Amino acid sequence: MIEQFIFGLIISSILWAVLVVILYRTLKVKEEALKEKYDRFIHVVENTKDFIYYCEISPEIKFKYLSPSAEYFFGNGSIAKAYLSPNVAFTDIHPDDYNILMKKINGELDYKKGIVQRWKDKDGIYRCFEEFTTPIYENGKIVALQGVLRNIDEKVELQNQLEYRLYHDNLTNLYNRGYFERVFEKYNQQMNTPIAIIICDLDELKLFNDNYGHKVGDELIQETAKLLNQFSSEKITVARLGGDEFALIVAGVTVEEVEELINNILKEVETHNASGSIIRVKMSMGYGFSNGSKGKMEEIFNQADKNMYKSKEDKKKLLIY
Repeated sequence: MIEQFIFGLIISSILWAVLVVILYRTLKVKEEALKEKYDRFIHVVENTKDFIYYCEISPEIKFKYLSPSAEYFFGNGSIAKAYLSPNVAFTDIHPDDYNILMKKINGELDYKKGIVQRWKDKDGIYRCFEEFTTPIYENGKIVALQGVLRNIDEKVELQNQLEYRLYHDNLTNLYNRGYFERVFEKYNQQMNTPIAIIICDLDELKLFNDNYGHKVGDELIQETAKLLNQFSSEKITVARLGGDEFALIVAGVTVEEVEELINNILKEVETHNASGSIIRVKMSMGYGFSNGSKGKMEEIFNQADKNMYKSKEDKKKLLIY
């Protein structure tokens, strides 16, 4: 009996030893696999151009982590500088985005949406970033923010190009009818201000096309666009409505200022024609004006169009007589 007991104990010990070895090796393999995954994760985090941060907000603003990829944009040593002087985030942000940054740390934004901000990079150029942020709360108060930022300069540039193409005329690079109608509706429905619409129509485009070809006709349109675009400003929108027709929306002006503007345009046309250019510009102009734009834009446009055609007819009568 004793021999059997001893034999059983030996066998049990051997089995336990084998089991421990197998278990150890299994755990070791899992540990190595986890370490490999962790190393891959760290490699991705530290080498991607996206960068991760963790920043305490309360009791004071202090960065606790910034992934090394942040230095790709902000330069060598920028992370150490941010750890020592976290206010760099406030001094290097674009002035127009400062309010967004303050709302972010005060919990006044929708954190489910991307937050777009611009910061000055190592070369002093403002770069655009989209940030996805998660606030950390204690007792209902934000004490920290953690998030990831991705540079979206290319995306913004593409959007700008698409918007430019959407609202600009291909031939002249002036605003197109679509943009004109957008501004038209803004003043017709949202804003109420003294406003004028000036309609300009070329007098001899068909003659140019018939005698010199459409290429020269296009050059006449382009030359006219250049002349008119000289008067473009924050309150003057210059657009090509199509064909040989152009329009200007002039906001916040008096009748006298509108008439002065028209005279200045005509003087510029005369100067151009006297310069010896083979492309001579001749056009008829008419304007409509109202002390208030809201609900009046259609009426103003029709008034301008009517006056433009009257100017054109008056010129024809002078030629006849």
